[in-house]
Amino acid sequence: MDQEEARSRILDAAEELFYGRGIQAVGMDELRAAAGVSLKRLYQCFPAKHDLVEAYLRRRDARWRAELAEHVSRHAATAEDRPLAVFDWLRAWFADPGFRGCAFINSFGELGPVSDGVTGVARHHKQAVHAYVTGLVSALPVGDPALLAGQLVLLMDGAITTAAVSGEPAAAEYAHTVAEALVTAARAGGPGAAAGPG
Repeated sequence: MDQEEARSRILDAAEELFYGRGIQAVGMDELRAAAGVSLKRLYQCFPAKHDLVEAYLRRRDARWRAELAEHVSRHAATAEDRPLAVFDWLRAWFADPGFRGCAFINSFGELGPVSDGVTGVARHHKQAVHAYVTGLVSALPVGDPALLAGQLVLLMDGAITTAAVSGEPAAAEYAHTVAEALVTAARAGGPGAAAGPG
């Protein structure tokens, strides 16, 4: 097994174990066994656990955002449909048996106070999601796309957390309804609408 294959297998195991059970609950020896690599090879690929945690989060960020964008691109016929398609994708994700909430919120909750690396990756993910949603709503006639995007992203995070804690995928349905109302209200205001309370 070459270094690249070993790295991929370690990251696959890390994603399953860290996301499923939490980072601090999983030791390096358990990861080594799950990946089917030697401890020496594990530490060649990732000299410290924090290196592995950050690599796992970066890879998950890239895949999560790509899957979301692909779903929106495939299922939203018009610019008006795109922001709401985000919540349709969340609904499918929440129904997955392996769903455990937001990996970035979970990781920040576990390690944010003691890991600048985890904090940085979590913030990057949230900023990138906000930028993506801003791009979606910028195609609509709204006064402040960044404001609307911020509202929608807050709604996304709330739905993700609620679904994880409650075990109920219906959180996506509720969020979809609120998102539709927010988009409708923002569009009614038009490009010249005020950005917020005066």
